[in-house]
Amino acid sequence: MNPLARLIAPITLATALSACASLPPAETAPVAAPQPVTLRIIGTNDFHGNLEPLRRAANITHGDGSVEEVRVGGLAAYAAAIKHLRAQDEFSLVIGAGDMIGASPLVSSLFLDEPTVTGLSAMGLDFTAVGNHEFDRGWRELRRMKDGGCEKFTTRQPCAVEPFAGANYQILSASTYFEESAEPLFPASAIKTFDQGGHGFSVGVIGLTLEETPTLVTPSGVSGLIFTDEAETINAEVARLAEQGVETIVVAIHQGLYSDLPYDAPGCDGINGPLLDILAQIDPRVDLVISGHTHQVYVCDYSSIDPTRHVLVTSAGYGGAYVTDIALTIDPANDEVIASTARNVLVRADGSVSGQLDDAASTHVSRYVAASQAAAERPVGRISGDAHDPGPATEETSLGNAIADAQLFATRDAGAQIAFMNNSGIRTAIEADADGTVTFADIYAVQPFGNTLITRTYSGAQLLALLEQQFDDDGFVQTFSASEGFVLSYDLERPVGQRVVSVTLNGQPIDPAASYRITMNSFLAAGGDSFTIFEDGTDSVIGPVDLEAMEAWLAAEDIRVLPPLGRITDLTEK
Repeated sequence: MNPLARLIAPITLATALSACASLPPAETAPVAAPQPVTLRIIGTNDFHGNLEPLRRAANITHGDGSVEEVRVGGLAAYAAAIKHLRAQDEFSLVIGAGDMIGASPLVSSLFLDEPTVTGLSAMGLDFTAVGNHEFDRGWRELRRMKDGGCEKFTTRQPCAVEPFAGANYQILSASTYFEESAEPLFPASAIKTFDQGGHGFSVGVIGLTLEETPTLVTPSGVSGLIFTDEAETINAEVARLAEQGVETIVVAIHQGLYSDLPYDAPGCDGINGPLLDILAQIDPRVDLVISGHTHQVYVCDYSSIDPTRHVLVTSAGYGGAYVTDIALTIDPANDEVIASTARNVLVRADGSVSGQLDDAASTHVSRYVAASQAAAERPVGRISGDAHDPGPATEETSLGNAIADAQLFATRDAGAQIAFMNNSGIRTAIEADADGTVTFADIYAVQPFGNTLITRTYSGAQLLALLEQQFDDDGFVQTFSASEGFVLSYDLERPVGQRVVSVTLNGQPIDPAASYRITMNSFLAAGGDSFTIFEDGTDSVIGPVDLEAMEAWLAAEDIRVLPPLGRITDLTEK
Protein backbone atom coordinates (compact mmCIF):
# COMPACT_ATOMS: atom_id res chain seq x y z
CA MET A 1 0.00 0.00 0.00
CA ASN A 2 1.43 3.44 -0.93
CA PRO A 3 1.66 6.25 1.67
CA LEU A 4 -1.28 8.09 0.19
CA ALA A 5 -3.41 5.02 0.51
CA ARG A 6 -2.38 4.66 4.15
CA LEU A 7 -3.70 8.17 4.79
CA ILE A 8 -6.94 7.71 2.87
CA ALA A 9 -7.96 4.32 4.30
CA PRO A 10 -8.67 5.41 7.92
CA ILE A 11 -10.58 8.40 6.67
CA THR A 12 -12.67 6.28 4.35
CA LEU A 13 -13.43 3.75 7.14
CA ALA A 14 -14.37 6.46 9.58
CA THR A 15 -16.56 8.11 6.99
CA ALA A 16 -18.26 4.80 6.26
CA LEU A 17 -18.91 4.17 9.96
CA SER A 18 -20.27 7.67 10.34
CA ALA A 19 -22.60 7.14 7.40
CA CYS A 20 -23.86 3.87 8.92
CA ALA A 21 -24.58 5.57 12.21
CA SER A 22 -26.72 8.14 10.47
CA LEU A 23 -28.94 5.58 8.72
CA PRO A 24 -32.33 4.80 10.35
CA PRO A 25 -32.38 1.47 12.21
CA ALA A 26 -33.79 -1.52 10.37
CA GLU A 27 -37.50 -2.09 11.18
CA THR A 28 -38.38 -5.21 13.23
CA ALA A 29 -41.82 -6.84 13.37
CA PRO A 30 -43.66 -5.96 16.62
CA VAL A 31 -44.28 -8.86 19.02
CA ALA A 32 -47.97 -9.72 18.87
CA ALA A 33 -49.75 -9.49 22.19
CA PRO A 34 -51.28 -12.80 23.26
CA GLN A 35 -54.95 -12.94 22.33
CA PRO A 36 -57.66 -13.78 24.87
CA VAL A 37 -58.40 -17.49 25.08
CA THR A 38 -61.48 -19.42 26.15
CA LEU A 39 -61.23 -22.01 28.88
CA ARG A 40 -64.20 -24.36 28.63
CA ILE A 41 -65.22 -25.81 32.00
CA ILE A 42 -67.89 -28.45 32.34
CA GLY A 43 -69.35 -28.30 35.83
CA THR A 44 -71.12 -31.23 37.46
CA ASN A 45 -72.22 -32.29 40.93
CA ASP A 46 -74.23 -34.86 42.88
CA PHE A 47 -73.95 -37.62 40.27
CA HIS A 48 -74.55 -40.15 43.07
CA GLY A 49 -73.51 -43.15 41.00
CA ASN A 50 -76.44 -42.92 38.58
CA LEU A 51 -74.92 -45.12 35.91
CA GLU A 52 -78.32 -45.77 34.33
CA PRO A 53 -80.87 -43.11 33.34
CA LEU A 54 -82.92 -41.85 36.26
CA ARG A 55 -85.71 -44.24 37.12
CA ARG A 56 -88.58 -41.91 36.32
CA ALA A 57 -89.10 -39.49 33.44
CA ALA A 58 -88.60 -35.91 34.58
CA ASN A 59 -91.07 -33.07 34.04
CA ILE A 60 -88.78 -30.32 32.82
CA THR A 61 -89.96 -26.71 32.82
CA HIS A 62 -88.22 -24.58 30.19
CA GLY A 63 -87.59 -20.86 30.27
CA ASP A 64 -90.38 -20.23 27.76
CA GLY A 65 -92.88 -21.83 30.16
CA SER A 66 -93.29 -25.09 28.27
CA VAL A 67 -93.12 -28.37 30.16
CA GLU A 68 -91.56 -31.53 28.78
CA GLU A 69 -91.53 -35.09 30.09
CA VAL A 70 -88.21 -36.68 29.24
CA ARG A 71 -85.85 -39.43 30.39
CA VAL A 72 -82.55 -37.98 31.55
CA GLY A 73 -79.10 -39.03 32.66
CA GLY A 74 -77.19 -42.27 32.50
CA LEU A 75 -73.41 -42.49 32.15
CA ALA A 76 -73.54 -43.18 28.39
CA ALA A 77 -75.43 -39.93 27.67
CA TYR A 78 -73.66 -37.97 30.43
CA ALA A 79 -70.16 -38.88 29.22
CA ALA A 80 -71.06 -38.17 25.59
CA ALA A 81 -72.52 -34.78 26.47
CA ILE A 82 -69.49 -33.78 28.51
CA LYS A 83 -67.02 -34.83 25.83
CA HIS A 84 -69.08 -32.99 23.19
CA LEU A 85 -69.26 -29.76 25.19
CA ARG A 86 -65.63 -29.67 26.23
CA ALA A 87 -64.57 -30.12 22.58
CA GLN A 88 -65.86 -26.61 21.80
CA ASP A 89 -62.48 -25.16 22.76
CA GLU A 90 -58.85 -26.20 22.77
CA PHE A 91 -58.53 -25.77 26.52
CA SER A 92 -61.02 -27.46 28.85
CA LEU A 93 -61.59 -28.96 32.29
CA VAL A 94 -64.32 -31.10 33.86
CA ILE A 95 -64.87 -30.22 37.52
CA GLY A 96 -67.23 -31.82 40.05
CA ALA A 97 -68.60 -30.30 43.25
CA GLY A 98 -68.88 -33.51 45.30
CA ASP A 99 -71.27 -36.40 45.96
CA MET A 100 -70.21 -38.00 42.71
CA ILE A 101 -70.51 -41.30 44.59
CA GLY A 102 -72.53 -42.36 47.63
CA ALA A 103 -76.30 -42.79 48.08
CA SER A 104 -76.11 -44.56 44.73
CA PRO A 105 -78.48 -46.96 42.97
CA LEU A 106 -77.87 -50.66 43.34
CA VAL A 107 -75.90 -51.13 40.10
CA SER A 108 -73.15 -48.90 41.52
CA SER A 109 -73.59 -49.19 45.28
CA LEU A 110 -73.69 -53.00 45.29
CA PHE A 111 -70.11 -52.83 44.02
CA LEU A 112 -68.98 -50.08 46.42
CA ASP A 113 -69.24 -47.43 43.68
CA GLU A 114 -66.21 -48.85 41.91
CA PRO A 115 -68.02 -48.78 38.53
CA THR A 116 -68.84 -45.09 38.95
CA VAL A 117 -65.27 -44.11 39.81
CA THR A 118 -63.98 -46.09 36.83
CA GLY A 119 -66.63 -44.58 34.55
CA LEU A 120 -65.93 -41.01 35.66
CA SER A 121 -62.21 -41.59 35.12
CA ALA A 122 -62.78 -42.84 31.57
CA MET A 123 -65.13 -39.92 30.90
CA GLY A 124 -62.39 -37.41 31.65
CA LEU A 125 -63.28 -35.91 35.02
CA ASP A 126 -60.30 -33.76 36.03
CA PHE A 127 -61.08 -32.57 39.57
CA THR A 128 -63.83 -32.98 42.11
CA ALA A 129 -64.50 -31.68 45.57
CA VAL A 130 -65.30 -34.24 48.24
CA GLY A 131 -68.95 -34.19 49.33
CA ASN A 132 -70.62 -35.51 52.46
CA HIS A 133 -71.81 -38.72 50.75
CA GLU A 134 -68.27 -39.61 49.74
CA PHE A 135 -67.84 -40.36 53.46
CA ASP A 136 -70.80 -42.79 53.63
CA ARG A 137 -68.44 -45.76 53.93
CA GLY A 138 -65.76 -43.91 55.88
CA TRP A 139 -62.64 -41.99 54.94
CA ARG A 140 -60.52 -45.12 54.54
CA GLU A 141 -62.84 -46.48 51.86
CA LEU A 142 -62.84 -43.03 50.24
CA ARG A 143 -59.05 -43.18 50.11
CA ARG A 144 -59.38 -46.56 48.37
CA MET A 145 -61.68 -44.95 45.82
CA LYS A 146 -58.77 -42.67 44.89
CA ASP A 147 -55.87 -45.09 45.24
CA GLY A 148 -57.49 -48.30 44.04
CA GLY A 149 -56.91 -51.82 45.26
CA CYS A 150 -59.11 -54.41 46.93
CA GLU A 151 -58.56 -53.82 50.65
CA LYS A 152 -61.82 -54.42 52.51
CA PHE A 153 -63.21 -51.61 54.71
CA THR A 154 -66.94 -52.48 54.56
CA THR A 155 -69.17 -55.54 54.78
CA ARG A 156 -69.14 -55.87 50.98
CA GLN A 157 -66.38 -57.51 48.97
CA PRO A 158 -64.32 -55.10 46.86
CA CYS A 159 -63.31 -55.92 43.29
CA ALA A 160 -66.24 -58.30 42.91
CA VAL A 161 -66.42 -57.85 39.12
CA GLU A 162 -62.91 -56.77 38.09
CA PRO A 163 -59.71 -55.31 39.58
CA PHE A 164 -60.15 -51.72 40.73
CA ALA A 165 -57.52 -49.19 39.68
CA GLY A 166 -58.97 -46.19 41.53
CA ALA A 167 -59.64 -42.69 40.25
CA ASN A 168 -57.39 -40.99 37.73
CA TYR A 169 -59.00 -37.66 38.61
CA GLN A 170 -57.93 -35.51 41.54
CA ILE A 171 -60.09 -35.33 44.68
CA LEU A 172 -59.73 -32.03 46.57
CA SER A 173 -60.62 -31.44 50.22
CA ALA A 174 -59.33 -28.05 51.36
CA SER A 175 -61.36 -27.97 54.57
CA THR A 176 -60.82 -31.55 55.77
CA TYR A 177 -57.83 -32.39 57.96
CA PHE A 178 -56.67 -35.09 60.33
CA GLU A 179 -56.98 -33.65 63.80
CA GLU A 180 -53.74 -35.08 65.19
CA SER A 181 -51.38 -34.50 62.27
CA ALA A 182 -53.10 -31.47 60.66
CA GLU A 183 -52.47 -33.21 57.34
CA PRO A 184 -55.20 -32.80 54.70
CA LEU A 185 -57.21 -35.86 53.70
CA PHE A 186 -56.64 -34.90 50.04
CA PRO A 187 -54.89 -31.87 48.53
CA ALA A 188 -56.60 -28.55 49.12
CA SER A 189 -56.16 -27.32 45.57
CA ALA A 190 -54.48 -27.99 42.26
CA ILE A 191 -52.97 -25.82 39.55
CA LYS A 192 -53.52 -26.62 35.88
CA THR A 193 -51.28 -24.83 33.37
CA PHE A 194 -52.20 -24.47 29.71
CA ASP A 195 -49.91 -23.34 26.89
CA GLN A 196 -50.88 -21.45 23.74
CA GLY A 197 -47.99 -20.81 21.40
CA GLY A 198 -45.61 -20.07 24.22
CA HIS A 199 -48.10 -17.96 26.13
CA GLY A 200 -49.15 -20.02 29.12
CA PHE A 201 -51.88 -19.40 31.64
CA SER A 202 -52.67 -21.18 34.90
CA VAL A 203 -55.92 -22.03 36.66
CA GLY A 204 -56.19 -22.79 40.36
CA VAL A 205 -58.95 -25.18 41.47
CA ILE A 206 -59.96 -25.31 45.16
CA GLY A 207 -62.25 -28.11 46.34
CA LEU A 208 -64.04 -28.54 49.67
CA THR A 209 -67.14 -29.85 51.39
CA LEU A 210 -69.54 -28.18 53.80
CA GLU A 211 -68.45 -27.66 57.39
CA GLU A 212 -71.52 -29.58 58.66
CA THR A 213 -70.43 -32.85 57.02
CA PRO A 214 -69.88 -34.64 60.38
CA THR A 215 -73.58 -34.15 61.20
CA LEU A 216 -74.64 -35.68 57.89
CA VAL A 217 -72.69 -38.93 57.95
CA THR A 218 -72.15 -41.75 60.40
CA PRO A 219 -69.64 -40.26 62.87
CA SER A 220 -67.30 -43.25 62.72
CA GLY A 221 -66.79 -42.54 59.01
CA VAL A 222 -65.16 -39.18 59.78
CA SER A 223 -63.57 -40.05 63.12
CA GLY A 224 -60.28 -38.22 63.57
CA LEU A 225 -61.10 -35.60 60.92
CA ILE A 226 -61.93 -31.94 61.37
CA PHE A 227 -63.94 -29.80 58.95
CA THR A 228 -63.09 -26.10 58.91
CA ASP A 229 -65.08 -22.97 58.04
CA GLU A 230 -65.73 -22.82 54.30
CA ALA A 231 -65.12 -19.11 53.63
CA GLU A 232 -62.00 -18.94 55.79
CA THR A 233 -60.61 -22.03 54.09
CA ILE A 234 -61.29 -20.69 50.60
CA ASN A 235 -59.71 -17.33 51.35
CA ALA A 236 -56.57 -18.87 52.79
CA GLU A 237 -56.17 -21.06 49.73
CA VAL A 238 -56.84 -18.15 47.35
CA ALA A 239 -54.04 -16.22 49.03
CA ARG A 240 -51.70 -19.20 48.70
CA LEU A 241 -52.50 -19.62 45.01
CA ALA A 242 -52.08 -15.88 44.39
CA GLU A 243 -48.60 -16.03 45.94
CA GLN A 244 -47.75 -18.55 43.22
CA GLY A 245 -48.95 -16.15 40.54
CA VAL A 246 -52.29 -17.81 39.84
CA GLU A 247 -54.94 -15.28 38.83
CA THR A 248 -57.77 -17.49 37.52
CA ILE A 249 -59.37 -19.26 40.47
CA VAL A 250 -62.22 -21.77 40.51
CA VAL A 251 -63.88 -23.07 43.67
CA ALA A 252 -65.75 -26.39 43.69
CA ILE A 253 -67.74 -26.56 46.92
CA HIS A 254 -70.26 -29.10 48.15
CA GLN A 255 -72.70 -26.52 49.45
CA GLY A 256 -75.46 -24.84 47.53
CA LEU A 257 -78.42 -22.60 46.92
CA TYR A 258 -82.12 -22.93 46.11
CA SER A 259 -83.72 -21.47 43.01
CA ASP A 260 -87.18 -21.61 41.44
CA LEU A 261 -85.94 -20.49 38.02
CA PRO A 262 -86.12 -22.90 35.05
CA TYR A 263 -82.85 -24.67 34.30
CA ASP A 264 -82.35 -22.64 31.08
CA ALA A 265 -83.18 -19.27 32.66
CA PRO A 266 -80.03 -17.97 34.38
CA GLY A 267 -80.33 -15.38 37.11
CA CYS A 268 -80.26 -14.75 40.84
CA ASP A 269 -83.91 -13.77 41.34
CA GLY A 270 -85.26 -15.31 44.55
CA ILE A 271 -82.15 -17.36 45.08
CA ASN A 272 -81.44 -18.36 48.67
CA GLY A 273 -79.63 -20.92 50.76
CA PRO A 274 -76.57 -21.51 52.94
CA LEU A 275 -74.03 -20.85 50.19
CA LEU A 276 -75.05 -17.16 50.15
CA ASP A 277 -73.36 -16.55 53.51
CA ILE A 278 -70.15 -18.09 52.16
CA LEU A 279 -70.25 -16.11 48.91
CA ALA A 280 -70.59 -12.89 50.88
CA GLN A 281 -67.25 -13.60 52.58
CA ILE A 282 -65.05 -15.12 49.89
CA ASP A 283 -62.07 -13.36 48.35
CA PRO A 284 -63.12 -11.26 45.32
CA ARG A 285 -60.32 -12.91 43.34
CA VAL A 286 -62.47 -16.05 42.96
CA ASP A 287 -63.85 -16.15 39.40
CA LEU A 288 -66.14 -19.18 39.43
CA VAL A 289 -67.94 -21.24 42.08
CA ILE A 290 -69.25 -24.66 41.05
CA SER A 291 -71.62 -25.78 43.80
CA GLY A 292 -73.80 -28.72 44.79
CA HIS A 293 -75.51 -30.49 47.72
CA THR A 294 -78.98 -28.95 47.26
CA HIS A 295 -79.65 -30.81 43.97
CA GLN A 296 -80.77 -27.53 42.42
CA VAL A 297 -80.12 -26.18 38.90
CA TYR A 298 -78.97 -22.57 38.57
CA VAL A 299 -76.56 -20.09 37.01
CA CYS A 300 -76.21 -16.90 39.05
CA ASP A 301 -73.93 -13.94 38.31
CA TYR A 302 -73.25 -13.03 41.92
CA SER A 303 -72.15 -9.50 40.97
CA SER A 304 -75.87 -8.70 40.61
CA ILE A 305 -76.09 -9.27 44.38
CA ASP A 306 -72.68 -7.89 45.36
CA PRO A 307 -70.99 -5.71 42.69
CA THR A 308 -67.62 -6.13 44.41
CA ARG A 309 -67.54 -9.86 43.66
CA HIS A 310 -67.57 -10.78 39.97
CA VAL A 311 -68.09 -14.49 40.45
CA LEU A 312 -70.31 -16.86 38.51
CA VAL A 313 -72.11 -19.45 40.68
CA THR A 314 -73.46 -22.64 39.11
CA SER A 315 -75.07 -25.96 39.97
CA ALA A 316 -76.16 -28.85 37.74
CA GLY A 317 -78.89 -30.54 39.76
CA TYR A 318 -78.80 -34.25 40.54
CA GLY A 319 -77.90 -37.58 39.05
CA GLY A 320 -76.31 -36.49 35.77
CA ALA A 321 -79.58 -34.99 34.55
CA TYR A 322 -77.75 -31.75 33.70
CA VAL A 323 -74.23 -30.47 33.19
CA THR A 324 -73.09 -26.84 33.22
CA ASP A 325 -71.35 -25.49 30.12
CA ILE A 326 -69.06 -22.67 31.30
CA ALA A 327 -66.79 -20.41 29.25
CA LEU A 328 -64.12 -18.30 30.93
CA THR A 329 -62.41 -15.78 28.64
CA ILE A 330 -58.87 -15.31 29.92
CA ASP A 331 -56.25 -12.71 29.03
CA PRO A 332 -53.01 -14.76 28.89
CA ALA A 333 -50.94 -11.62 29.44
CA ASN A 334 -51.99 -11.57 33.09
CA ASP A 335 -54.10 -14.77 33.52
CA GLU A 336 -57.13 -12.67 34.43
CA VAL A 337 -60.71 -13.60 33.57
CA ILE A 338 -62.18 -10.81 31.46
CA ALA A 339 -65.56 -12.43 30.72
CA SER A 340 -67.56 -15.46 31.81
CA THR A 341 -70.76 -17.17 30.70
CA ALA A 342 -72.56 -20.36 31.69
CA ARG A 343 -75.65 -22.37 30.80
CA ASN A 344 -77.13 -25.59 32.11
CA VAL A 345 -77.61 -28.32 29.53
CA LEU A 346 -80.23 -31.05 29.91
CA VAL A 347 -78.65 -34.48 29.48
CA ARG A 348 -81.26 -36.42 27.52
CA ALA A 349 -80.92 -40.14 28.04
CA ASP A 350 -81.13 -40.80 24.29
CA GLY A 351 -77.82 -38.99 23.73
CA SER A 352 -79.36 -36.23 21.63
CA VAL A 353 -77.18 -33.54 23.24
CA SER A 354 -74.13 -34.89 21.46
CA GLY A 355 -75.94 -36.88 18.80
CA GLN A 356 -74.81 -40.19 20.23
CA LEU A 357 -74.22 -42.23 23.35
CA ASP A 358 -70.73 -43.03 24.58
CA ASP A 359 -70.13 -46.62 23.46
CA ALA A 360 -67.41 -47.34 26.00
CA ALA A 361 -69.61 -46.05 28.83
CA SER A 362 -72.54 -48.14 27.58
CA THR A 363 -70.41 -51.28 27.59
CA HIS A 364 -69.06 -50.48 31.04
CA VAL A 365 -72.52 -49.96 32.54
CA SER A 366 -73.91 -53.08 30.87
CA ARG A 367 -71.21 -55.19 32.52
CA TYR A 368 -72.31 -54.06 35.98
CA VAL A 369 -76.02 -54.22 35.19
CA ALA A 370 -75.52 -57.87 34.25
CA ALA A 371 -73.52 -58.52 37.42
CA SER A 372 -76.26 -57.00 39.60
CA GLN A 373 -79.26 -58.40 37.72
CA ALA A 374 -79.97 -61.42 39.93
CA ALA A 375 -79.97 -59.31 43.09
CA ALA A 376 -81.85 -56.42 41.50
CA GLU A 377 -84.72 -58.44 40.05
CA ARG A 378 -85.39 -60.63 43.06
CA PRO A 379 -89.00 -60.03 44.25
CA VAL A 380 -89.28 -59.14 47.93
CA GLY A 381 -93.05 -58.61 48.26
CA ARG A 382 -96.10 -56.76 47.02
CA ILE A 383 -97.54 -53.43 48.13
CA SER A 384 -100.71 -51.45 47.79
CA GLY A 385 -100.77 -47.71 48.30
CA ASP A 386 -98.85 -44.53 47.55
CA ALA A 387 -95.05 -44.85 47.75
CA HIS A 388 -94.34 -41.53 46.06
CA ASP A 389 -91.11 -39.57 46.10
CA PRO A 390 -90.13 -38.08 49.45
CA GLY A 391 -90.81 -34.38 49.65
CA PRO A 392 -89.47 -31.87 52.19
CA ALA A 393 -87.91 -33.38 55.30
CA THR A 394 -90.96 -32.28 57.31
CA GLU A 395 -93.45 -34.03 55.03
CA GLU A 396 -95.12 -37.18 56.33
CA THR A 397 -95.39 -39.91 53.68
CA SER A 398 -96.87 -43.40 53.58
CA LEU A 399 -93.48 -44.70 52.49
CA GLY A 400 -91.75 -43.14 55.50
CA ASN A 401 -94.36 -44.58 57.84
CA ALA A 402 -93.91 -47.97 56.19
CA ILE A 403 -90.14 -47.88 56.80
CA ALA A 404 -90.70 -47.03 60.48
CA ASP A 405 -93.27 -49.82 60.79
CA ALA A 406 -90.86 -52.28 59.22
CA GLN A 407 -88.13 -51.29 61.66
CA LEU A 408 -90.47 -51.69 64.64
CA PHE A 409 -91.64 -55.07 63.26
CA ALA A 410 -88.05 -56.30 62.99
CA THR A 411 -86.97 -55.23 66.48
CA ARG A 412 -89.91 -56.14 68.71
CA ASP A 413 -87.81 -58.99 70.10
CA ALA A 414 -85.47 -56.30 71.43
CA GLY A 415 -88.40 -54.70 73.24
CA ALA A 416 -88.95 -51.91 70.73
CA GLN A 417 -92.04 -49.76 71.28
CA ILE A 418 -91.30 -46.95 68.80
CA ALA A 419 -89.19 -46.71 65.64
CA PHE A 420 -87.99 -43.49 64.05
CA MET A 421 -86.68 -43.00 60.51
CA ASN A 422 -84.92 -39.84 59.33
CA ASN A 423 -86.79 -38.50 56.31
CA SER A 424 -83.56 -37.26 54.71
CA GLY A 425 -82.46 -40.89 54.43
CA ILE A 426 -85.41 -41.82 52.19
CA ARG A 427 -83.89 -41.35 48.76
CA THR A 428 -86.66 -42.07 46.25
CA ALA A 429 -90.07 -43.64 45.64
CA ILE A 430 -90.87 -47.33 45.27
CA GLU A 431 -91.76 -48.16 41.69
CA ALA A 432 -93.91 -51.28 42.06
CA ASP A 433 -95.03 -53.40 39.10
CA ALA A 434 -98.65 -53.35 37.95
CA ASP A 435 -99.54 -56.16 40.37
CA GLY A 436 -97.74 -54.40 43.23
CA THR A 437 -94.59 -56.52 43.06
CA VAL A 438 -91.55 -54.88 44.64
CA THR A 439 -88.00 -55.97 43.86
CA PHE A 440 -84.81 -55.76 45.87
CA ALA A 441 -83.67 -52.98 43.51
CA ASP A 442 -86.79 -51.00 44.42
CA ILE A 443 -86.20 -51.06 48.17
CA TYR A 444 -82.45 -50.63 47.72
CA ALA A 445 -83.00 -47.38 45.84
CA VAL A 446 -85.07 -46.11 48.78
CA GLN A 447 -82.46 -46.97 51.45
CA PRO A 448 -79.03 -47.45 49.84
CA PHE A 449 -76.89 -46.93 52.95
CA GLY A 450 -76.89 -50.38 54.55
CA ASN A 451 -77.60 -49.03 58.03
CA THR A 452 -78.00 -51.43 60.95
CA LEU A 453 -81.00 -51.09 63.28
CA ILE A 454 -80.27 -50.36 66.93
CA THR A 455 -82.75 -50.44 69.84
CA ARG A 456 -82.05 -48.47 73.03
CA THR A 457 -83.79 -47.39 76.22
CA TYR A 458 -84.59 -43.70 76.84
CA SER A 459 -86.48 -41.92 79.57
CA GLY A 460 -89.63 -40.08 78.59
CA ALA A 461 -87.81 -36.84 79.34
CA GLN A 462 -85.04 -37.80 76.91
CA LEU A 463 -87.61 -38.74 74.29
CA LEU A 464 -89.33 -35.37 74.60
CA ALA A 465 -85.98 -33.58 74.33
CA LEU A 466 -85.12 -35.69 71.28
CA LEU A 467 -88.37 -34.70 69.60
CA GLU A 468 -87.60 -31.02 70.20
CA GLN A 469 -84.30 -31.53 68.38
CA GLN A 470 -86.32 -31.97 65.20
CA PHE A 471 -87.16 -28.27 65.35
CA ASP A 472 -84.16 -26.59 66.95
CA ASP A 473 -81.62 -24.33 65.26
CA ASP A 474 -78.84 -26.96 65.09
CA GLY A 475 -78.96 -28.31 61.57
CA PHE A 476 -82.08 -28.29 59.40
CA VAL A 477 -85.68 -28.82 60.46
CA GLN A 478 -86.64 -32.45 59.92
CA THR A 479 -89.44 -34.56 61.35
CA PHE A 480 -89.09 -38.28 61.86
CA SER A 481 -91.15 -40.88 60.12
CA ALA A 482 -92.69 -42.68 63.09
CA SER A 483 -94.06 -46.17 63.62
CA GLU A 484 -97.68 -47.13 64.20
CA GLY A 485 -99.21 -45.89 67.48
CA PHE A 486 -96.99 -42.79 67.73
CA VAL A 487 -98.66 -39.40 67.14
CA LEU A 488 -97.01 -35.98 67.32
CA SER A 489 -98.09 -32.41 66.56
CA TYR A 490 -95.81 -29.36 66.41
CA ASP A 491 -95.88 -25.61 65.85
CA LEU A 492 -92.81 -23.89 64.41
CA GLU A 493 -94.03 -20.46 65.55
CA ARG A 494 -93.51 -21.41 69.17
CA PRO A 495 -90.09 -20.80 70.82
CA VAL A 496 -87.29 -23.26 70.24
CA GLY A 497 -87.53 -26.00 72.85
CA GLN A 498 -91.31 -25.64 73.10
CA ARG A 499 -92.37 -26.55 69.58
CA VAL A 500 -93.73 -30.01 70.36
CA VAL A 501 -97.41 -29.40 71.11
CA SER A 502 -98.45 -32.96 71.93
CA VAL A 503 -97.04 -36.46 71.67
CA THR A 504 -98.67 -39.79 72.48
CA LEU A 505 -97.92 -43.48 72.19
CA ASN A 506 -100.93 -45.74 71.74
CA GLY A 507 -103.16 -42.88 72.87
CA GLN A 508 -101.24 -42.14 76.08
CA PRO A 509 -99.12 -38.99 76.62
CA ILE A 510 -95.40 -39.60 76.94
CA ASP A 511 -94.51 -39.85 80.64
CA PRO A 512 -91.20 -38.05 81.38
CA ALA A 513 -90.48 -40.50 84.22
CA ALA A 514 -91.19 -43.68 82.24
CA SER A 515 -88.75 -45.68 80.06
CA TYR A 516 -89.23 -46.37 76.35
CA ARG A 517 -87.47 -48.75 73.96
CA ILE A 518 -86.77 -46.95 70.68
CA THR A 519 -85.36 -48.27 67.41
CA MET A 520 -83.38 -46.13 64.98
CA ASN A 521 -80.82 -46.79 62.26
CA SER A 522 -77.11 -46.74 63.01
CA PHE A 523 -76.73 -43.31 61.39
CA LEU A 524 -79.17 -41.75 63.85
CA ALA A 525 -77.84 -43.85 66.73
CA ALA A 526 -74.46 -42.17 66.26
CA GLY A 527 -76.02 -38.68 66.44
CA GLY A 528 -76.49 -38.19 62.70
CA ASP A 529 -78.47 -35.19 61.39
CA SER A 530 -77.64 -33.42 64.70
CA PHE A 531 -79.92 -35.72 66.75
CA THR A 532 -77.34 -36.03 69.51
CA ILE A 533 -79.74 -37.36 72.16
CA PHE A 534 -79.91 -40.67 70.28
CA GLU A 535 -76.36 -41.27 71.56
CA ASP A 536 -77.54 -41.14 75.20
CA GLY A 537 -79.64 -44.30 75.18
CA THR A 538 -78.76 -47.40 77.18
CA ASP A 539 -79.05 -51.18 76.85
CA SER A 540 -78.31 -51.22 73.12
CA VAL A 541 -79.37 -54.22 71.06
CA ILE A 542 -78.06 -54.45 67.50
CA GLY A 543 -80.64 -55.70 65.03
CA PRO A 544 -80.78 -56.47 61.32
CA VAL A 545 -79.79 -54.22 58.43
CA ASP A 546 -82.57 -51.82 57.41
CA LEU A 547 -83.24 -53.60 54.10
CA GLU A 548 -83.52 -56.95 55.85
CA ALA A 549 -86.17 -55.41 58.10
CA MET A 550 -88.07 -54.06 55.09
CA GLU A 551 -87.94 -57.46 53.36
CA ALA A 552 -89.25 -59.25 56.44
CA TRP A 553 -92.09 -56.75 56.86
CA LEU A 554 -93.13 -57.04 53.21
CA ALA A 555 -92.96 -60.84 53.26
CA ALA A 556 -95.20 -61.10 56.33
CA GLU A 557 -98.30 -60.35 54.25
CA ASP A 558 -99.29 -61.33 50.73
CA ILE A 559 -100.01 -57.69 49.88
CA ARG A 560 -98.69 -55.12 52.33
CA VAL A 561 -100.98 -52.08 52.48
CA LEU A 562 -98.89 -48.97 53.07
CA PRO A 563 -99.92 -47.14 56.25
CA PRO A 564 -102.08 -44.00 56.14
CA LEU A 565 -100.98 -40.50 57.09
CA GLY A 566 -101.86 -38.76 60.35
CA ARG A 567 -98.95 -39.60 62.65
CA ILE A 568 -97.22 -36.22 62.32
CA THR A 569 -99.23 -32.97 62.22
CA ASP A 570 -97.90 -29.48 61.51
CA LEU A 571 -99.95 -26.88 63.41
CA THR A 572 -97.86 -23.94 62.20
CA GLU A 573 -100.02 -21.22 60.65
CA LYS A 574 -99.36 -21.11 56.93
